[in-house]
Order: sequence, then structure tokens, then C-alpha cells
Amino acid sequence: MVVCCDLIVMSSAPPSAQPFSDARISEAEIPSVVEARLAAGGKIVVDETRFQDELRTKGFGEKEDDEYVLKPYEGLFLMHTKRLTLKNKAGMIFDRLFELMLKYDKNIMTKFLIYRDLRSRGYVAKEGFGFGNDFRVYARGEYEKKPAKYVVFGINEGTNTTAKDFASAVDQIEKMGKEAIVAVIERRGEVIYYKASKMRFTENRFHQNNA
Repeated sequence: MVVCCDLIVMSSAPPSAQPFSDARISEAEIPSVVEARLAAGGKIVVDETRFQDELRTKGFGEKEDDEYVLKPYEGLFLMHTKRLTLKNKAGMIFDRLFELMLKYDKNIMTKFLIYRDLRSRGYVAKEGFGFGNDFRVYARGEYEKKPAKYVVFGINEGTNTTAKDFASAVDQIEKMGKEAIVAVIERRGEVIYYKASKMRFTENRFHQNNA
């Protein structure tokens, strides 16, 4: 009889082999100060073309219908790095913007911490595929040149998740031809990355009948 089973393997490689290097972001990789406005529902809209163009080339924001919009975690990152001003909310600071975004998305802290860490390492991260707190992440220098290489999804330390859901997410990511990376957020806010892969094992069992 052959017994088959699937196992999710998570490995934390040595620094030289980590999926995301520790190289810090350069000034050229983030925009100069841009102006936007805060719209209903916590939407951050960029109206001026010159700001849109700069954000687009650096991997920030998306065109949504007739508007150019920053995702909440993108807006928070730019506010955190002092690269964003909200022209209709004079004096808006990071803490106040974060509190506002939290009303619309209870997972915004998880998303922001992962996004900030990836961006700070010089990687472009875009909205994921719906696995939960996930991002498409492009290898350094490959944004708009090649498809995203990784799918990163975040888990807070101490959070319970079922093995079935976890295995399903990794399986779907690998079927897309991308590397699955788990970003574990420690209680102090540090982000640690683990490569996740699905391995299949077979075990042969032989039964011998006694005479």
C-alpha cells in the first residue's frame, strides 16, 4: 500500500541566501514630496499628472477608473518617509492617518509593516492575489520588465491559521510559477521571511502474511 502526504516546508536561509536582501532603499527609489487628497472611504487620490507620473515610475499607486489612487499602506509609507502631503487635510501626520485607515481595514498594521520593510529593502510590492495580507513582489530592478517573482503573505506572531488554508495558498502560488514567501511579524514589529514550499512524500508499507 502506498500512503501519500503533503508537507509544507518553511526554511529561513542564511543572510546571503535570503529572498530579500538587506540593501536599503536609495533616495532615487522613492518619489519627492507629492500632493494628494483624502477622499471618502479613506481613499488617497493623486490629481496632478506630474505626481502621478513620478509615482508610477517608482511603483506607487494605480489607475482606478478616472483617478490615480494610492493604496492605504502606500500612503502610510509615503507619509512615514515624509514624501506625502494631503492638501485637503493640513497638518495630517502619520499617526492620525494610521488611525483613520484602521477604521477601514483592521489588518492595515500587518500590511503596512510588511510593505514598509519590503520598500525599505528596495523592492516594489503591489497588491496581491487575495490570499490575505499578501503582495506581489518584484525582484530588484525588474518592475515593469518582468512579472513579479514572489508572492509574500503576512502572518502575525501568535496568529492561528489552519494547515489546510496555508497549504492551499502555497500550492496556488507555486502553480502561478512564483515563490511563496511567508512574512512573520514579531511582536516588536520586526519582519522575518521564510521560504515556503510544498513537498510530497510517499511511504511504502508492505504486509506479510504469516503462514
